[in-house]
Amino acid sequence: MYSNNQITLLHNGKEYFPALETAFDHANQEIYLESYIFENDCTGRRIAEALRRAALRGVKTCLLIDGFGSQDLPKSMIDYLEEGGVLVLKFRPRISPWTLKRQRLRRLHRKLAVIDRNLAFVGGINIIDDMTGPDPPRYDYAVRVEEPLVKVIHASARRLWSRITWSRRLSLVTHRAKAHPAAPPQVAGNMRGSFLIRDNFHHRRDIENAYLEAIGQAKREIILANAYFLPGLNFRHALMAAARRDVRVVLLLQGKGDHRLLHYASRALFGTFLDAGIEIYEYHQSFLHAKVAVIDTSWATVGSSNLDPFSLLLALEANVVIDDPAFSATLKASLSEAITMGARQISEETWRSQHILLRLASWLSYGLIRFIVGIAGYLPQDRPSRNVGH
Repeated sequence: MYSNNQITLLHNGKEYFPALETAFDHANQEIYLESYIFENDCTGRRIAEALRRAALRGVKTCLLIDGFGSQDLPKSMIDYLEEGGVLVLKFRPRISPWTLKRQRLRRLHRKLAVIDRNLAFVGGINIIDDMTGPDPPRYDYAVRVEEPLVKVIHASARRLWSRITWSRRLSLVTHRAKAHPAAPPQVAGNMRGSFLIRDNFHHRRDIENAYLEAIGQAKREIILANAYFLPGLNFRHALMAAARRDVRVVLLLQGKGDHRLLHYASRALFGTFLDAGIEIYEYHQSFLHAKVAVIDTSWATVGSSNLDPFSLLLALEANVVIDDPAFSATLKASLSEAITMGARQISEETWRSQHILLRLASWLSYGLIRFIVGIAGYLPQDRPSRNVGH
């Protein structure tokens, strides 16, 4: 944990995108932006223009996007950015619908930005309009981070950029921006925080282990809001053990599933969780895309990592963990409002009375997810208990 940070919660694109654009417009030295999805829509063009303005001022501007998530970004947009001096790379650009090899399933799922080594953004928000038709905005979060934790985020972004550059055998690009020494860390606030990543080298389980440690120490309440929720056996046991300790455990999950397979697979776990006394709410007001948690109104996390096999075992992810009562209270209040205003509770009675075809869809989806992950070589050694689907 790093002390003396200032970490600000940003809710939805309405708060995130103006803050990001303003930061880009004030950049003097360098920008690193990573996003799973970069869409050629109103928001994407707005952020692209901010990146291009920075590059034209002489700021070293690096954009790293995922080859699968951003496959629809037109070449004309990339050319436009590069003509303005923006350096653009795609993570694993070669995609094929005919393979389930690890290379296809390992994606860049991080959503972060670092500006001038003194300001960073981390969260779950892609560069895409968060309006979903007539519904309210997609429900999501990010955080704005000021010194000194930014130096850790900067090092991670720069390291990943260098690795991708090297893997493509690209020559070092001489940019017209002058090299600036890193500024000494400043005291920006009084909040403690840490930056956690998941990669396929030395940090395979850092995010999951942070969750497990916090859940294991919980005394009063656990609130998890997660878009794609299909954790492994250890994670499920940790939640149920907390419930047995009389800890209130609340899950806020998607009610409007945009990925049907994961949506139904996660429901295969509901019977076991309900039997353990865990509260389950499905968010129906709009698409829930958040990946956040609050534990005992002191520990909180905001980031890109879902609690499913793809995030926990395959993708590159980034989360910030915050140890601050005021921040946790703010996030808890926001989640409580979402539960009250936009979610429906899944009760044992309604769950057990569901149609047999829905139960069958959950079982089949769960099995298919396990098959896909198993083909990739990461099949977890667990299975639903006998109560799953009941």
